[in-house]
Amino acid sequence: MELYEAGKIDGAGRWKQTLYITLPGIVSTIMIMLIMRMGQLMTVNYQKIILLYSPAVYSTGDVISTFVYRKGLLENNYSYAAAVDLFNSVINMLILICANTLSRKYAETSLF
Repeated sequence: MELYEAGKIDGAGRWKQTLYITLPGIVSTIMIMLIMRMGQLMTVNYQKIILLYSPAVYSTGDVISTFVYRKGLLENNYSYAAAVDLFNSVINMLILICANTLSRKYAETSLF
């Protein structure tokens, strides 16, 4: 509250207070939340897709999760489906590590 009062005394309006007091105060929280969401970048809520899934829409409605479902459970090709899902997890982990490294470098906030 003292920073906001000092900003008012210095002539800062609501926008300037938000820009120079509020945002720097919550930038670490914003960066942590961004890093956590970057780890799920390639993940899709595939339950809605599965409900409307049929061979007629495989070419247009296929995402990685539904592809793994089709190959693993419908075609009984478990090893291939596991490899595809592992590749998806590795890509998500690389994106997470890159986001964490960039956050540590520019915002001086990181998860690990």
